[in-house]
Formats: sequence, C-alpha cells, structure tokens
Amino acid sequence: MRKPILTIFYQFNPWQSSIGGIQTVIRSFVKYSPIEFEVRLVGTQEDSSHPLGKWQDAEVAGKAISFMPVLTLPDDNRKHLVPTTLKYTAALWGRSLSSDFMHFHRLEPTLATRNWSGEKTLFVHNDIQKQIDSSGKKDAILWQHLPAVYLALEGFLISQFDQILSCNSNSLHHYQQHYPKIADRVSYIKNTVDNEICYPLTLEEREQGRRSLAQQMSLPEDTRFVLFAGRLHAQKDPLLLVRSIATMNEPKVHLLIAGDGDLKDELGTEIDRLGLSAQVTLLGALAQQELAQLMRICNTFILTSAYEGLPVVVLEALACGTPIVTTRCGETPNLLDAHSGVVCQERTTAAIADALRQVLLHPEDYPIEACVQAAEPYSASTVVGSVYREMWERWQQENHLSKELSLS
Repeated sequence: MRKPILTIFYQFNPWQSSIGGIQTVIRSFVKYSPIEFEVRLVGTQEDSSHPLGKWQDAEVAGKAISFMPVLTLPDDNRKHLVPTTLKYTAALWGRSLSSDFMHFHRLEPTLATRNWSGEKTLFVHNDIQKQIDSSGKKDAILWQHLPAVYLALEGFLISQFDQILSCNSNSLHHYQQHYPKIADRVSYIKNTVDNEICYPLTLEEREQGRRSLAQQMSLPEDTRFVLFAGRLHAQKDPLLLVRSIATMNEPKVHLLIAGDGDLKDELGTEIDRLGLSAQVTLLGALAQQELAQLMRICNTFILTSAYEGLPVVVLEALACGTPIVTTRCGETPNLLDAHSGVVCQERTTAAIADALRQVLLHPEDYPIEACVQAAEPYSASTVVGSVYREMWERWQQENHLSKELSLS
C-alpha cells in the first residue's frame, strides 16, 4: 500500500527565523510525523535560489519532506504593502496540489483550493471574533477594516473543510453557532509544546543561569529578568509592555524582548522616550532552541496581547518551568492556576506592573513543578500523534471501502 500524502500549506520558510506559534505547530507536525505518512510543505523562500512551484527534497526538524516554494519573501516577520496572505493565495491560484490530506493554517489561501480533492483540515489559531473586531487596533490585521467581508468570505469557503480544529474555545463556538450544518466537523485541539526542546532546569541551575546572564550583560547579580517573545505587532502590543515596565519603576528588573516586526522602530523610540534603554534589551528573532534557553533562566514570561488563541510560546515557557503574566485574552487564563501565573484583570500599565511585582517578589508561590505540570497535557508528541492516528484510521477505512467497491 502506498503512503498517504499530507500536504501542509502556510506562508513561511521553515529554515528562516520566522516568528509565530503557527510555524512552531507546523514544525511539530513534521517532526512527529509517523513513517506511514509522506509529508509535503508548500511555503515561501527567502531568495530566488530555487524555482518556484517545483518540489524539492528537504529536511525539517530531522525529517525528510518534500518542499515547494510558491513565493519569494525576504522577510515574513514584517507586513508588506500587499499582505503576504494575499500573495500566497495568488501563488496557489491555478495549481492543483490535491493530496490525501491537506492542512491549512489560514482561511484565505483556500480560495484557491475549493476544487481540490482530498481531506481538508483548517486549523484556527486565534479568537476570530476579536481578531476582526472593527473596534480593535486598526493596524493589527487587514480584516479589522472589513469584518463583514471576512465573514462573507468565511461563509463562502467553510463548507469545503472536512475538519475545523480550533485551539480557542471562542472560535470553536463561533463556527458551531454560525455554521450549524457543519457543527459536527468542528472540534477543539490542544496547541503543542515540544518537550525535547522545552524542559526545565533545577532551581539551583536556573539561579546559576540567571546570574550568569546578568554578568554577561554587565547587570547587577540580583537582576530579575522578564521575557517577552513574539512578533512586534499590534496584536501583541509591545508598546503597552514597555510602558508597564516604566510604570513598575524597578531598576533591577530587566525586560528581554525576543522578536521582530513592524513595530520594532516605534518600540525603540518608545524605549528611549521612557528612559528605559538600560532596562530593556531587544534581542531580535531567535531560534526556538535559543529562546528555550532563555525561558529556562528568566523569572517570568509576559504577554500583553489584545487577542490570542492559545499562544504556543506560553506553553513553551511553562514547560521550561517559568511562570506567566498575561492579559485576559485567549485560552491562557483557562490554562493557568494560582501557582503557574497571574492573569491581569485589566489591560492597563498599572495592572500589568502589579502582576509582575507579584510574581517577581514571591517566586516561591510559582514553583517550577507547577508550571511544568500546567503544560504537560500539551506535549507535541502526544497531541500530534493523536491527530496522525485518527488520520491513519480514516485512510485505512477509506482504502478498505474502495477495495470492497472495486470487488463488488
């Protein structure tokens, strides 16, 4: 029997420092793919070194895959005049990349795939209603200017999916309520964390690592580190983050910002305006392994997002034994308990500063073990393995039925 083919569609280059939880999830689906499947990835490339639209043998996360770039994109961490999603959709138009299984991580590209045969799954990574909320930050996403158009597009495309898997309960309810005819195709999926990369240190090792980092940065030995990682984008609201550090007014607290994006220059200007250049370090985009090393030794991880799904980076920090401070958005508040983090009840600098003080001044209340335990159910090998097992069962059933029909 031939191997079933899974083709994953997303607008990124897996060998570039591309920022985002979707990219991490896709890498997990490649890394933990069983040998029974052939995996293909349709993405982008950084330069024109390979012909577009041609399959090439490649390796991602230690696994052999087929890779097809359909778009040349030098930097996918920043917005462009024409949104990358639209460019990627246009690049798929007119092609036929039908596969046994197809995974999509954005809705828009499926404009080009409606007539392709094979089982289609849409992964939903955000709170859709808040993502297109017209009262939100207008520089966050194009669809906030045209929410009615997005919903019309959604209604036009949604019936082609055999499965809709959402890591956000609000989006889950959105699809079930708005599209009752396909409600049985919509289900919840846990986001994933790779425990081979994200794992904790002992308390002694963590403290030693923190002191070593402070020494490397020529900071006092008792400096406490707050870590943010993500795209510098209005959704993540890094400007609110640095303003909260200013409100906190604790000279021995140092903020590390790992990421890149459209707000980088504005963020640098704001840091200078607030007089925080000695308390905030912009690290740029980091590889997953580098980020995990920081997570293991920082005192807390912080998110000040306006909206979220279930951020993979939160799961990664918890798996590294680091408590979370977060605004009340997405699934993170449902994940945390009193010993793994603090949820800010308001998206204000004062509330965020208070939450940071609570975690930094009382680390004994947020033990490594409690953080690791919160992330345990989201192990990539377990979650991804379950998805593949169900795909394999459906594949075998379909092949068995086809054989029976051919014999009758």
